[in-house]
Amino acid sequence: MNAMPSEKIDTKTTDSEHAAAAADVEAGIREFVRNDVAYLRRPQNGADNVALDATAEATVNNVNSLIQRVAGASLAEIEGLITELQSLRDLLHAEGQRVQREIAGYAQLSHAAMQSTRMIADNVAQWKQATDKLGRA
Repeated sequence: MNAMPSEKIDTKTTDSEHAAAAADVEAGIREFVRNDVAYLRRPQNGADNVALDATAEATVNNVNSLIQRVAGASLAEIEGLITELQSLRDLLHAEGQRVQREIAGYAQLSHAAMQSTRMIADNVAQWKQATDKLGRA
C-alpha cells in the first residue's frame, strides 16, 4: 500500500501542565468565592461598594482570563484533532479511489484472460477435429 502516515500535530500536554492548569483554575475559583463571600459579610457603605465593585470586577476579569487560557489550550487541541481527522479522511478517500481503479484493472485483465482462454480452447478443438479427419482418411 502506498499510504503515507499522517503527521501528528504535537498538541498534547503533560500531566504536570494539566495539574498546573487545574491548580490555577482552583486558585481562581477560591479567590472569586472568597471575594464574593467577603462582599456579603461586609457592611454596605457607599465607599466600600465602589471598592468592592472594583475588586469584584477585577476578580471576574481574572477568572475570565483564567478560563480563556484553559479553554484556549483545549480549543487548540480540538482544532489540531479536526485537522488531523480531515487529512485522514482525504487519505482514505484517495485510497478508496485507488482501490476502485485497481479492481477495475483486475476485472479487465480477468475478462481478457477469459477471452484468450476461449480462443485457445476453440483452436485446440479445431485442431483436434482436423487431426481426427486426417486420421480417418
